Amino acid sequence: MGFSDLSPPLQGTIFTFFLCAYIFTLVSNGLIILTISLESILQKPMYFFLRNLSVHELCFTTVTVPKLLQAFISKDLSISFLACAIQMFIFFTIGVSECVFLGFMAFDRYMAICHPLRYTSVMNTKMCYQLSVGSWVIGSFVSLGQTSFVFSLPYCGSNRIAHFFCDIPPLLKLACTNTFIKVCLLILSATATVIPTVLIICSYINILTSIFQLHSAESRYKAFSTCGSHLVSVVIFYGTAMFVHLRLDNPFSSYNDRMLALSYCVIIPTINPMIYSLKNKEMKAAIRKLSHKHFRFQGLNKQKNYNNKCYSGIKSK
Repeated sequence: MGFSDLSPPLQGTIFTFFLCAYIFTLVSNGLIILTISLESILQKPMYFFLRNLSVHELCFTTVTVPKLLQAFISKDLSISFLACAIQMFIFFTIGVSECVFLGFMAFDRYMAICHPLRYTSVMNTKMCYQLSVGSWVIGSFVSLGQTSFVFSLPYCGSNRIAHFFCDIPPLLKLACTNTFIKVCLLILSATATVIPTVLIICSYINILTSIFQLHSAESRYKAFSTCGSHLVSVVIFYGTAMFVHLRLDNPFSSYNDRMLALSYCVIIPTINPMIYSLKNKEMKAAIRKLSHKHFRFQGLNKQKNYNNKCYSGIKSK
């Protein structure tokens, strides 16, 4: 149903917001991926994780937002049973993978601050790729279990999903099922969120202990600024996702659930580039360097084309 129950002016406002947020997400995260991939100075574990996080954010919004924008324009609110299952599987694969990946990022910060001498040997290229692939594998298995549970249920009620994508809570409202299935889904969701949360909490307890032991105020500030952006993103992402999915019963209206889902489906992928990367001095310097290379290359091509034209003109004369 998307936001079809709202007034036309409000629908227009939401459409504009979604469109602008999606374009900004594509451009900013694409720029981060391109810059980290091309600039040798950014070939470090921290930027490897940031590039992978940008890939997560790009995929996360692309699963839900284009379909919603299409519904606003064409007024076609239908989605097939198979397409709904595929959307849910991909959405939760990316979502669970990002939950696990944020836990791995906390471990990376823990190693960098608490064990700086061992950091480069432990967080080597092989380890980084193993953690990245591991997050996607875990996400795929958990999502497969969730999607299989949901779409094996009997549906005997309405076919109207009170949401803007195929999420678990609104689909369970349409199913003729008992509490046992809901408990199984709750356990799967808890596995995907609680374990990474414990890893993050343990990592940051050790990080804060190490930071307070630093004698230099400048060193403490640098350490806090490095970890602060990660904590902000974790609190918003985990807080809203756990609040929506770790409940047996939903006492809130579908409108409130949709607004909560907006935070982790649209808002976080939009602000994460600014929180993590675009405020980073090394990242900003690398983006400027890359843009200078691009414009210089274009200038050389124009000059070469101009010289070729002049040469061909002289030759013809």
